[in-house]
Amino acid sequence: MKQLSDLAFFSELVRHDSLASAAVAFDVTPPAVSRRLAALEKRLGVRLLHRSTRRVGLSAEGERYLAEGAQILRQIDALEATLRAGQDTPRGLLRVNASLGFGRKHVAGVVSAYQAEFAQVEVILELTDHPIDLIEGGFDLSVRFGEPPDQRLIAQKLASNRRVLCAAPAYLARAGVLESPADLTRHDCLVIRQENHTFNNWPLRNGRQETTVKVHGPVSSNDGEVAVQWALEGKGVLLRSEWDIQQELKTGALVRVLPDWAGAPADIFAVCPYANPMPAKTREFIRVTRQVLASKAGFGV
Repeated sequence: MKQLSDLAFFSELVRHDSLASAAVAFDVTPPAVSRRLAALEKRLGVRLLHRSTRRVGLSAEGERYLAEGAQILRQIDALEATLRAGQDTPRGLLRVNASLGFGRKHVAGVVSAYQAEFAQVEVILELTDHPIDLIEGGFDLSVRFGEPPDQRLIAQKLASNRRVLCAAPAYLARAGVLESPADLTRHDCLVIRQENHTFNNWPLRNGRQETTVKVHGPVSSNDGEVAVQWALEGKGVLLRSEWDIQQELKTGALVRVLPDWAGAPADIFAVCPYANPMPAKTREFIRVTRQVLASKAGFGV
C-alpha cells in the first residue's frame, strides 16, 4: 500500500463498501487503512469519506477528488505506457552531438539514414568544436573519438580509426622521403592546435614500439580541414585521422608516410548518459551509425 500514490489509494479505497474490505484488498490491517485515509484528509484539509463501522460514503469533496483524480491517473497511465513503448519502438526526440568535421562528413548522413527508417523520431544534430557536457546539455548521445573520462557516461565502440602520417607527392619529391620517426624533426609538419593538448608533440606507435616526436612547421591551425588543404598544397607532413583523408589517399593526392607508424588510437565511440535500459531511439541510432560507417572506406570494426 505504501507504493500507491494518494490518488491511486483513494480510487481503490472507494471501490469497497468498508475500510475492512479495503484492508483485505490492500493486504493490510483496517487500522492501517484508517491511518492512511486520515493522513490524506489532514494533508488536504477536507473530509473525503463519511464512514461508520460498517460503511463508507463519499463527501462532496471526496466525489470531486475521485472524479478529477481518475482523469489524472488515466493521464499517468498513458504517459507510462508511452515511456514503456519507447523502450521497444523508437519515437520522440533524439538529441545528438558530434564534432564539426566528422559531424558534417559522416554523422549528418547517419541522421538521414536513421530518420528514413524511424520517421517517428525527430533528430536534432548539434555540431561543436569541442566535447560538451551531455548531461547538462540534455543530449541523448554524442559521437566522439576515444572513451570518455566521465564515469557518469557509457561508451560503445562504433568503428576503429587510426591517425596516419601523410603528405602530398610534390612535397616528398622536394623534401625527400622519411625512413624513421626521427626524420620528422627535419621536415615541415602541419600541426593542429586543439583543446589543451601539446599540439606539436606527435605520439607514434609501431606495434609495441612507441615514441613521441616534437615537430615544427611554418603554419598551424585549429581546424583540421585547413590542415588537410595545406597538405594537399604540398606544405608539409600531416598527422590526421584516416576517416578524414580516405578519399585523398585513394586518389593519390596524399600518400602515407612511414606507413608502419600511426598516431595514438582514436577509435570512434557513441557516448551516452547512463541509462538502463537504453531507450530504443538511442539503441537504434547506434546500430545505424555502425552500419553506415562500416559501409565506408577508412573505417574498421
